[in-house]
Amino acid sequence: MSENNIVNPNADAQETAPVAEITATEASAATTNEPVVEASVTESIPEPVAETVAAHDDFDWSIDKRNVSHYSPEEKEKYHKVYDDTFVQIEDGEIVNGTVVALTKTDVVINIGFKSDGLVSLNEFRDIPTLKVGDTVEVMVVEKEDRNGHLFLSRKSARIYRAWERIVEVHKTGEVVTGVVTSKTKGGLIVDVFGMETFLPGSQIDVKPVTDYDQFVGKTMEFKVVKINETIKNAVVSHKALIESDIEAQRAEIMSKLEKGQVLEGTVKNITDFGAFMDLGGLDGLLYITDISWGRISHPGEVLKMDQKLNVVVLDFDDDKKRISLGLKQLTPHPWDVLPEWIHEGAVVKGKVVNIEDYGAFLEIQPGVEGLVHVSEITWANTPINAKEYFKLNDEHEAKVVTLDKDSRKMSLSIKQLTEDPWSSIETKYPEGSKHSGLVKNITNYGVFVELEPGIGGMIHISDLSWLKRFNHPSEYTKVGEHIDVVILGVDKENRKLQLGHKQLEEDPWNALQDTFTVGTIHEGTVVRKDDKGAVVQLPYGLEGFAPARHLSKEDGKTVSADETTQFMVIEFDRNEKRIVLSHTRIWEQAQAEVKEAAKKEAKAEAEVTKKAVKNVQAKVEKATLGDLGALAEIKEKLKQEENKK
Repeated sequence: MSENNIVNPNADAQETAPVAEITATEASAATTNEPVVEASVTESIPEPVAETVAAHDDFDWSIDKRNVSHYSPEEKEKYHKVYDDTFVQIEDGEIVNGTVVALTKTDVVINIGFKSDGLVSLNEFRDIPTLKVGDTVEVMVVEKEDRNGHLFLSRKSARIYRAWERIVEVHKTGEVVTGVVTSKTKGGLIVDVFGMETFLPGSQIDVKPVTDYDQFVGKTMEFKVVKINETIKNAVVSHKALIESDIEAQRAEIMSKLEKGQVLEGTVKNITDFGAFMDLGGLDGLLYITDISWGRISHPGEVLKMDQKLNVVVLDFDDDKKRISLGLKQLTPHPWDVLPEWIHEGAVVKGKVVNIEDYGAFLEIQPGVEGLVHVSEITWANTPINAKEYFKLNDEHEAKVVTLDKDSRKMSLSIKQLTEDPWSSIETKYPEGSKHSGLVKNITNYGVFVELEPGIGGMIHISDLSWLKRFNHPSEYTKVGEHIDVVILGVDKENRKLQLGHKQLEEDPWNALQDTFTVGTIHEGTVVRKDDKGAVVQLPYGLEGFAPARHLSKEDGKTVSADETTQFMVIEFDRNEKRIVLSHTRIWEQAQAEVKEAAKKEAKAEAEVTKKAVKNVQAKVEKATLGDLGALAEIKEKLKQEENKK
């Protein structure tokens, strides 16, 4: 130390402290460094410095440059605990009570006892218009510190959480809750229950089908929570379940007092093709269509209307299946029991066609009273009649009562007996041989039914349609609805049948044609029909013949085709059977046979001439010589050449 240096105790203390501090730091570092470094540091500290440090042992090292004392670890822990105890311990998602400390135009400031106050949007308090400073509200801690370090609270989330707790609870207990329908959605309605949105399906609104959902928006109704989803916090409510519970109670009460024959008041709630469902005050019953009216009806809607109130009688019921059969017509007497006096055998009545069967039609004389018109009682004609073609539903007809049985409630009617039987004078009006014109009413495979007048008719057999043509079916000659001329061939009054003919209006042309179409004659004809058996050929004078298949072959190996016109030979003519058999093949076969026969005759004639010539030469020669033989050979050669030339 130099003599010129001024010793300042404070300065020494201030200067020494850093040195000591540095030395202590270095020493601390030396414990973790290499031993060489530690030795180097120790050796570099001079002895007088150590004496100087020891001279300031009374320095308070806990005081920093700002003259602030440092706390020991125990004190720090103590003070931290005191500090933390001044605040409420909360976690994210926790629901707490808070106090409104301020209100702004957009937010509500709430103190929950945390380090800072939280802000909640004023929109979440729309249900509390009287909200003021000092009010206690329940909120959820969404986040203790967001990205900005603010406390994030939500009253809406707290309400939803509490609402879900209550919804889960009432779902377990089956408690009835009250909610407000807030809006319409696809398939149903949105209902506010305890401040939480729930879904009300359209099928759960009412026991009756609902189509107009708008009528329920804004209404306060009672519901049951029927389904919950814990995962997505979703609930389904039902108003129908409440109604059904009430109905079930009413149903049980009604069933306990139900008796057969009991008359109840009901309301038509549904109409189907087979009947109507009646609401008996919580219990449904079925009114079958057959029990609605004594008369026939095609649909219950003809008599009943929706929501119509009427009295019905209990016909039968099943306690187990809870089915009730009802009747309406049973409240009035059966019409057959109070049948009017004007309905009796022989009376002429008027009725409406209510049912048509193959065997006839039922006419309703009055509701519940019907009579049968059998097909045999429609017309005096003996021709078959299709009842479904003659009668039409709801048409009205007059008929005569033939039989009447009140005990069995049966009545037979007749339409034809309203007029006189035309067959009573059939012989005088339609004698045999007389000619008439009639209407074709029906066609069968074997003939044509012709009506001469209502109730009078007969049949033309297919063979009596034409002298010359054969038909596969009568429809080839005439049609239903056409008029046709006939001649009476026979009258069977007992069986009410007429035998009619059409071809008999003309003379039989076969008597005159037998000379024209004799066997072997050739005529031009056209094939009009052809099958595997042969062909029908149209001949002159409107006559038809038949050519078997084997008689259709041509000389070139082909066969006569349909619509082809060619020559045919008559090979058979039967006037009695009205049959002509033809052949085209026979024509060219016969021609070939004739050519062969002519050639044979010519050859035979030439042989005779040659024979005679040889005999004459031999007669002239008494004795044969070689020269004679040569001359004879020359003669034979000349004859042979002449034969070849021919």
